[in-house]
Amino acid sequence: MPLVKAEISVPCGKEKKLALAKALSKLVSKGTGKPESYVASVVEDDAAITFAGEEKPGAFVEVRGIGGLSASTNKKLSADICACLEEELGIPSTCVYINFTEIPATNWGWKGSTFG
Repeated sequence: MPLVKAEISVPCGKEKKLALAKALSKLVSKGTGKPESYVASVVEDDAAITFAGEEKPGAFVEVRGIGGLSASTNKKLSADICACLEEELGIPSTCVYINFTEIPATNWGWKGSTFG
C-alpha cells in the first residue's frame, strides 16, 4: 500500500520509465519495511517543471502510505530517491521535491474495500 509517484521533466520512453518505476518500488519497500508486493509505483515523464523560475531537469515525487513513514525513514528515502534520480536521469537533488504523506487506513481503498 505504499505509493511512490514521480513526475519528471526528462523524457525517457517506456523502458526507462518502467526501470525507474521498479527501482523506486524497491527503494520504498526497503525504506518502509513494507512488502514490495504492496507497493505501487508510477512514473510520468516529460512534465513541465521549473525550479527557481527556470526550466531544468527536475522531479516532484510523492510517497504515500499507511504506516512505515517517520522522520528518519523520510530522510533516508529522500536521500535514496534523489540518488536514484541523479544516477538514472541526471536530475540533481537541488531540483527534486518530495512529499511524504501518511494516509489513514480508512482512506486507502483496495479490492473493493479499504484497509481500515
